[in-house]
Amino acid sequence: MDVLGDALRRGPFHVALRTAIEHRGLSLARLRAHLSRMDISIAESTLSYWQRGLRHPDVHHALGAVRGLESVLGLPTDSLVVLLGPRQRTPRRTPPSASFAELVVAGPTTRELLADIGADPERCNSSMELQLAHERVTIGVDRSQAKVHTLLVGRALETGVDRYVAVYHGEPGCDVDVVRVTAGDGCRLGRVRRKDVSVIFELMFDRTLTEGETAVISYTVEDDSGVECPGYFRIFRAPSGPYLLQMQLPTEDVPARCVQEVRITESRPPTVSTELYCDRGYVVSAYYPGSERGIAGISLEWR
Repeated sequence: MDVLGDALRRGPFHVALRTAIEHRGLSLARLRAHLSRMDISIAESTLSYWQRGLRHPDVHHALGAVRGLESVLGLPTDSLVVLLGPRQRTPRRTPPSASFAELVVAGPTTRELLADIGADPERCNSSMELQLAHERVTIGVDRSQAKVHTLLVGRALETGVDRYVAVYHGEPGCDVDVVRVTAGDGCRLGRVRRKDVSVIFELMFDRTLTEGETAVISYTVEDDSGVECPGYFRIFRAPSGPYLLQMQLPTEDVPARCVQEVRITESRPPTVSTELYCDRGYVVSAYYPGSERGIAGISLEWR
């Protein structure tokens, strides 16, 4: 019977290591000396703990030493490494997301609507890291925010992510019953809830994501309320990747001023305020290399 081969196949790690050491006929002192000549420094007591199962090698720090043991003990490559088990990830440390109530006046209503579809208002979308956002807003001839097309690139922070919950806040006086939502690439429309000036809706992914997987989705919101648009802002509840906002302006009625702004909250004055100019196609663009928690967008001043 091949005792060593059986130990390498079945494990656990400490049994395989002890069997290999006995098979090779080396003392722990001699084993440590061989490793030292390979520039691998490890205490004899550590080797003793490993072979007795009193400690387990940390794959982050001991992988080189384990590979050195395979070499010194004449074992097949990775025969001990595979017995270490899956690599343990360092716990992700991310600051908590800001709540909608902290950022915008319509926050309490948004919270209520999120709870209605079973989404935790404090952790909504927290399992997705927003890596890129591109939005194109069309301003109608009546100065209203007629259409918003959004493209998002997100990365799943855990396995099992199957949706993104989006929020649309209309202007005061808007009629949320006439707001239409259309799902685009990579998703389909789920539940929709409306109240006051708020609309929240689920964008269901084509399949459940695994950790680290990237999703690209798009959707369009059309608002026929006809309320004059003072600008468009996107809410960032957590630090995010680049954001590009573009506005298609009405050719016959261009705003007097277009200003790129960043605000900590909707009610506070801007921390960034930069004059923007539209191109020959009557498009004005604001680019943010990275977004912190707060709101970012373009304000409009009409003549």
